[in-house]
Amino acid sequence: MHVVVGLGNPGKQYDQTRHNLGFRVCGELRERLPGGTSRERFSSRVTETGGPGGKVLLIEPQTYMNLSGRAVAEAIGFYKVPLPDVLVVCDDFNLALGRLRLRRDGSHGGHNGLRNVIECLGDDEFARLRMGIGPLEGRDPVGFCLGTFRQEELDEVDRMIRTAADAVLCWLDAGLDAAMNRFNTTGTARETQ
Repeated sequence: MHVVVGLGNPGKQYDQTRHNLGFRVCGELRERLPGGTSRERFSSRVTETGGPGGKVLLIEPQTYMNLSGRAVAEAIGFYKVPLPDVLVVCDDFNLALGRLRLRRDGSHGGHNGLRNVIECLGDDEFARLRMGIGPLEGRDPVGFCLGTFRQEELDEVDRMIRTAADAVLCWLDAGLDAAMNRFNTTGTARETQ
């Protein structure tokens, strides 16, 4: 079993914000993967589906971004999923819009949702897929992350969501190294297709 965690904030008012890219990637994966059934569990929207390599759980914590870790730890503990089989998808204002960065482990990089996941798991040895929403350009980080994309950014955002879902499917099918080799580029989502 593999677990894909999409970080975001619950509620319609947050649907299209920069901070909700993790949820949007889970939505894209729900459309692509067969037989998904969703339910509320572990303070999350949990979708059980199949994918390359077997059963896949898509987890979208409904606890708000900064408290995501408790829900993630509860689900991973219940299913006894080893951390190398977990991938967390989140936004990153330190990456240019459209850039993707997959990593095997590491720090939270200032992302409060990722910070809370690391704290609640007591470990940072899980993969993460960061999706570029930057540059921040001196703007207030909270307002920027909770803001919506500009009209001229929407095509790039849609491309990035599709490419991020491709990266997750590659991780499920061929492993993290293959996904990193294919999707960790210096270009944007447009340039990796």
